[in-house]
Amino acid sequence: MNGTGILNGSLVKKYVNIILPLFIGSVLAYLDRLNIAYAALTMNQDLGFTAKVFGMGAGILFWGYVLFEVPGTLIAHKWSPRKWIARIMITWGLSCALMAFIQNEMQFYILRFLIGAAEASFYPVCYAVVIPRWFNVRERPTAISIMLTSLLVSNIIGSPLAEMLLDLSWMGLKGWQMLFLIEGGIAFLFGFIIPFWLADWPKDVRWLSEDEKKVLAEQYEREDQIKSSAKNYTVWEALRDKEVLKLCLIYFMWITGFWGFGFWMPTILKSVSGWSNASIGWLIVIPMTLALIGFIVNGISSSRTGEKRWHVALPMFIGAIGMGWGSVVTHPILSFVLVCITAIGVYVGMGVWWTYPTSFLSGAAAAGAVSLINSVGNLGGWTGPYLVGFLKDLTGTFTWAYLYLAFSLAAAGLLILTLRKKLPTDHMAVHSPDGSEPKTGTDQL
Repeated sequence: MNGTGILNGSLVKKYVNIILPLFIGSVLAYLDRLNIAYAALTMNQDLGFTAKVFGMGAGILFWGYVLFEVPGTLIAHKWSPRKWIARIMITWGLSCALMAFIQNEMQFYILRFLIGAAEASFYPVCYAVVIPRWFNVRERPTAISIMLTSLLVSNIIGSPLAEMLLDLSWMGLKGWQMLFLIEGGIAFLFGFIIPFWLADWPKDVRWLSEDEKKVLAEQYEREDQIKSSAKNYTVWEALRDKEVLKLCLIYFMWITGFWGFGFWMPTILKSVSGWSNASIGWLIVIPMTLALIGFIVNGISSSRTGEKRWHVALPMFIGAIGMGWGSVVTHPILSFVLVCITAIGVYVGMGVWWTYPTSFLSGAAAAGAVSLINSVGNLGGWTGPYLVGFLKDLTGTFTWAYLYLAFSLAAAGLLILTLRKKLPTDHMAVHSPDGSEPKTGTDQL
């Protein structure tokens, strides 16, 4: 069997044994991030938190990322990504469960910071360490996009789950406390399962044949050689590279809009519509399902054509339109339609986005650069929620906050189009896996 047949035969195995455990871990990560948005529907009143306090606490999680993202990813690269991911899940699940017992602002801030510190490097390890060892540059946009549909799945199952848990009470614990305790506990338990499911390298597993292991090793080495021949980056050179720094700025502006939207969406929708918590929880399934479909289509399209920039920039522009228009709309139905448009915009390009840095970086340089991009970008995860809360308290309306988020998304989209079109691995993206006859594809969109 030739290289193409071998890789096609191993693809399903790779999705089951690599993408699926990462997918489940990502679902749990986003449940533990987004549960604060739904807990706020009752927690803020119980604890006397203002919009500014909630915005600060929701976003301070990302400061933990900034401090621990780069070293954590490099540790995983040198040591064992599966064991490092297990450590991440156990510590963040425990920290999330402890949120059930906060009583004041300071405890809120401290635990949110600890959740971020515990979770730091989870996604960079997935994007830059685990997935490139198993999926070639042609397969990667689809693989990462499918893994990151977990962001939407976590919303689809998380919204109704959160609303059900908010109505529970047990041994004096209120619904928002049960929400943190149960969702944090699930992540904690899965942390003990994932190191027995996930593997560090193809050579370590029994579910691949020797031929499959050989082809996967050869394609990884070939890609590494191609990138090194273009420029052999050290970690420090990668961290100072102009293209990497531009990616940091783009991701900061994107995530400002992403999390400003994500953390405040239920609260804003309720303020406009007056709908019940349960209604909002179920309605949010609709925009997340639409974004999930777009996520998969966008990733498959990028894998097929080899094009990356427009597959990321166009969703940014769609998100900016939805966010900007949503700032001046007061009709509940139209506001919900714009929530759907914004959700598609802020989510759909994410899978393709994370294939860009690993298209010209590899090894420790890729691990360091991806973690830097993620950590700097996630400062936007603090900026967005905090500014929404700050501007709401200052102006008494969400209008100016949404306009700022729309501007941030539009600017990110424009900057994406300034990234270089041609990358060292582009010719691999439009060839068959064994490097034989090229497929139809272009980077001219």
